[in-house]
Amino acid sequence: MKDTFLSNGKGYYGDFGGAFIPEMLRENVESLRKVYFNIIESDAFKKEFHDLLVNYAGRPSPLFLAKRLSEKYGAKIYLKREDLNHTGSHKINNTLGQILLARHMGKRRIIAETGAGQHGVATATVCALMNMECVVYMGETDIERQEPNVRRMEMLGAKVVPALSGNKTLKDATNEALRDWICNPEDTFYIIGSVVGPHPYPDLVARLQSVISEELLWQMKKAEGTEDPDYIVACVGGGSNAAGSFYHYLDRKNVKLIGVEASGKGVDTGLTAATIAVGEPGIIHGSMTMLMQTDDGQITEPYSISAGLDYPGIGPLHAWLAGSGRAQYMNATDQEALHAAYELTRLEGIIPALESAHALAVLGKLELKKEDVVVVNVSGRGDKDMQAYINARSLFNVNLEGRR
Repeated sequence: MKDTFLSNGKGYYGDFGGAFIPEMLRENVESLRKVYFNIIESDAFKKEFHDLLVNYAGRPSPLFLAKRLSEKYGAKIYLKREDLNHTGSHKINNTLGQILLARHMGKRRIIAETGAGQHGVATATVCALMNMECVVYMGETDIERQEPNVRRMEMLGAKVVPALSGNKTLKDATNEALRDWICNPEDTFYIIGSVVGPHPYPDLVARLQSVISEELLWQMKKAEGTEDPDYIVACVGGGSNAAGSFYHYLDRKNVKLIGVEASGKGVDTGLTAATIAVGEPGIIHGSMTMLMQTDDGQITEPYSISAGLDYPGIGPLHAWLAGSGRAQYMNATDQEALHAAYELTRLEGIIPALESAHALAVLGKLELKKEDVVVVNVSGRGDKDMQAYINARSLFNVNLEGRR
C-alpha cells in the first residue's frame, strides 16, 4: 500500500501529528519510538499477536449482512461485528498488541486512560492475562455513567483512579495518565487507547487496529466478489476504530470513507464533541491536530451522551483525512444516536454501544443507491450503555416503519 495517507518518519500526517511534549516526557516517548516498529514487524511478535487475536480475542470478527436494515435504507448494509470480540469492542486489538510491546521492552506496570470504559476493561484484561500491574485513569463523570465497566476493571485486578479536573471525562483522564508516566518512567508503559497522543502512538495504534480492514478485504471478496465496498462508516472520538476500518482502503479512492463524530445537543449549541465541525488546528496531548478551542487557544470542554466520543480533539490521521478530502466527517446528535441504537436493536437484534450508534445514525443522511454496498463498523456492544438506553426509552417511539 502506498504511504500517501500514512505518517512520515517523524509522525506527521500532512500538517498534523508530531510529538509536542515536555522535556520530562521526551525520554519515555523516544525510547518507544526507537523500538516499536522493529518489534511489531518482527516474526515473533506477529506470530504471538496473531495467535492471541484468534484464540483469545476471537477474531476474525464476522461481517454480517443486515437484511432488514438494508431494506430500510435501500442499500446493501453489512455490519463489521467488533462488538463480538472478547471484552466487547475493538479495543482488545490494540491492548493485546501494546502489552506484548511493553513486555518486549521489559516494562511490568501498565497505565491507561479510558472514557466509556471499554479501553480500560481491555487493558485490565490483558494485564490479568500477562500478570502485570494495571492502573486506569477515568474521569469521575465517566465513572458514574459507566459503572458496569468500572466494576469489571476492578474485578480484573485494575486500580481505577478518578480524574477530578476539568469536566472529569476522557481529556482529564488522559492528562492524569501522562502525569503518572512522567513520574514513573523506568517500569511503566502507557497503553494509549486511540490514535491520539505524541508520535509514535497514532501510527502504532492504527497499525494494531488495521486488522479490522485487513479482514474486510477478504470478507468483502467472499461476500460480494470484490474487496471494495462503496462506503465504510465508523464513529470517531479519537478515532481508533475508524482508523482500523479505513487503513487498508486509504489509497482506494473509489471507497468512500465516512467518519461520524458526536454532535451532542447540536454543533451550534456549545454542547458538542464534533471536532472537525467546530475545531481549529491546535495541540492536545502531544499532537498537532484539530481541536475544540476558544479564540485564545483554551480547550473547549466537549459534550456527548457517549463517554467514548466525549473528547475535544481527534487523531491527527483523521485531521489529515478531513483536510485532504480523502474522508468525509459527518456528525450525529445524542437523539439521533439513541434512535439508531433502538432501530438496530429492533430490526436486527443487535444492541450497539452508544459510540457505534453514532455511525449507524448517518445511514439516512447518505444518498444511497440500491446497488451500493455499505460497511458500518459496530465498534462495541451496548451492555455498558443500558442505563442510558433505559432512561431514553420513554422519549422515543421507534418502530419498524421509521423514526418519530
